[in-house]
Amino acid sequence: MQSTWRSTAAGILDIIAGVWALCVVVALFIMGGISSFIPDIPPWVATVLFSISIPIIILAVVAVAGGISNILRKSWGFALAGSIAAFFCSFSFFFWGFMLGVVAIVLTAVGRDEFK
Repeated sequence: MQSTWRSTAAGILDIIAGVWALCVVVALFIMGGISSFIPDIPPWVATVLFSISIPIIILAVVAVAGGISNILRKSWGFALAGSIAAFFCSFSFFFWGFMLGVVAIVLTAVGRDEFK
């Protein structure tokens, strides 16, 4: 079991994607709260914004926890799940976010032998 930079880099990418997704969720909550006070915006807009943010929160938490697992090299399966969650929750980066997720998945998959 030789430690290389791959798992550490994948973990950092997972954490970046998860934290960015949590920032996006905070922005969605703020927009949903503000939209409920503006009379020209239909009331269902706030419900939609709040509903969209729930799966993003779950994916972001899994991505951050998987990134930590990746850095500590504890559980390869959970680290891979975190990288996959980072791929799906990094939608707000558009092309770069998807590439961030793909690179994290590849680095986690290649670094499988580094885990306990």
